[in-house]
Amino acid sequence: MTTPIYQKPVELLQNLIRFDTTNPPGNEKAIIMYLKEIIEAAGLKTTIIAKDENRPNLIARLPGRGEAPPLLLYGHVDVVTTVGQQWTHPPFEGNIEDGMIWGRGTLDMKGGVAMMVSAFLRAHEKGEKPAGDIILAIVPDEEVDGSHGARFLTENHAELFEGVKYAIGEGGGLTIRMGGEKFYTVMVAEKQICSMRATVRGPAGHGSMPRRGGATAKLAKMLDKLENKRLPVHVTEVSDKMLSTIAGALSFPTNVGIKMLLNPAFSDRMLDALGDQGLLINPLLHNTVSPNIIRGGNKINVIPAEISVDLDGRLLPQFTPDEMLAELGALLGDDVELEVTHYDKGAGKPDLTMYPLLADILKKADPSGTPIPMLLSGVTDGRFFSRIGIQTYGYLPMDIPGELIDTIHAANERVPVEAMEFGTNAISEVLRRFGDN
Repeated sequence: MTTPIYQKPVELLQNLIRFDTTNPPGNEKAIIMYLKEIIEAAGLKTTIIAKDENRPNLIARLPGRGEAPPLLLYGHVDVVTTVGQQWTHPPFEGNIEDGMIWGRGTLDMKGGVAMMVSAFLRAHEKGEKPAGDIILAIVPDEEVDGSHGARFLTENHAELFEGVKYAIGEGGGLTIRMGGEKFYTVMVAEKQICSMRATVRGPAGHGSMPRRGGATAKLAKMLDKLENKRLPVHVTEVSDKMLSTIAGALSFPTNVGIKMLLNPAFSDRMLDALGDQGLLINPLLHNTVSPNIIRGGNKINVIPAEISVDLDGRLLPQFTPDEMLAELGALLGDDVELEVTHYDKGAGKPDLTMYPLLADILKKADPSGTPIPMLLSGVTDGRFFSRIGIQTYGYLPMDIPGELIDTIHAANERVPVEAMEFGTNAISEVLRRFGDN
C-alpha cells in the first residue's frame, strides 16, 4: 500500500517547491489544485474561492467535538523572486543535500504549508476529534498585498471564519541563539506598514555651476541622519516579555545586558554593543524607516530642484502614522517634507491566551530550547485576520542554524530535513490539545 504524501512532509515540501509561484504574477492555481487533490483523496471536502481563477484560495474543514471555537491554520503558497540571486542548487527543484531541503519557499512558507497539511490530514486519518473544528486555509498573494488571498477572504467571505478566535500562521517557530542558549520564537504580534515619502527641495541651475546647500546636499544630510540615528525607544508589552524571558534563561553578565535593553536610557548603547544580534532586536524597540527608493533629476546638466525618497516605515503595534511623522520630523528637521503614502493598520493589543499551550508543546518537544513570545518586525496575513477578530500565533516550529534566517527572501533558502517532522508533530499536538481544560 502506498504511503499517503501527507505522511511524508519532506516529500510534500519538495513537490510544493517545484511549483514556481513567484509573485508577481503568482499563478498559484496549479499548486492549489495539487493540494486540493491530496486533501480530497484523504476524504475531506474542499472549497475553492477566487477573485481571479488563476489565484484561488482553498478552504477545508475537519469537524471537532464542538467544545471550543474553531481553530484556523493558514498559509500562503506564493514566493518572492529569485532574480539576480546566485543559488548553489536550483531554487525550484527541491533538492536534498547536506541534510537540507533547498529551494525558494522552504522557510517562507511552503515548508509551513507542508507541515500544516500533514498535521491536518494525519488528524483526520487517525479519527481524532479536536475540541473545536479545524479550518485549513491555503492562500495566494501574501508576498504582495493579499488582495487575492487573505485580504480578499476576510473582506468578502468572513463568514467562512465565523467563531474563530485564534489562528496558527507564519512569522514564528524558528530558533534564535543568544548567549549560547537556544530560543524558540512564538510570534504573538507584528509591526505595521507605514510607507512614507520624504522630499527635499532647492534651487535648480546649470550643472556647470555647482551649488551648495541644494536638494542633493539636503538629501545627503537626511540619509546621514537615518544611517546614524534611531527614532525614540519604546518598550512594548511583547518586547518586554520577550527580552525578560531571554534574560531569565541566560547567566551573568549577559543577562544584565539583555535587561538593560528594556531601559530606554541604555537601550541604544546596548544594541550597538550587541553587534549583529542587535540588528534583530533594534526594530522591536523602535519605529523604523528604511530609505529604499530615491528619485531626483532627469538631465545630466540640470541641478535638480526636488528629490524624493520612498521610506519603508514600520510602526510598533498600536502606534499611529501621526506619531511616526512626529518622531521622524523631529529627527530630520524642517528641510524635509514628509507624507504618508500607505498605511496598513495592524492588530490591537495581542491576546496571549494560547501562548502557554504553544510554549509548553515546544518545551516538551525540545527541553534544550526556551520558548519566547515575539514581536515580528515585518508583517504577515495576520493583519487581515485580526480585522475580523482573530489572533494569529506565528508557529512553524523548526530548529535551524542561525545563518539560515538570512536566506529568507535571499539565495540558498533551505531547511533541515529533520525540522519538517519536528514541526509537523508540534502542530499535530496543537490540534490535539487546543481548547482542552
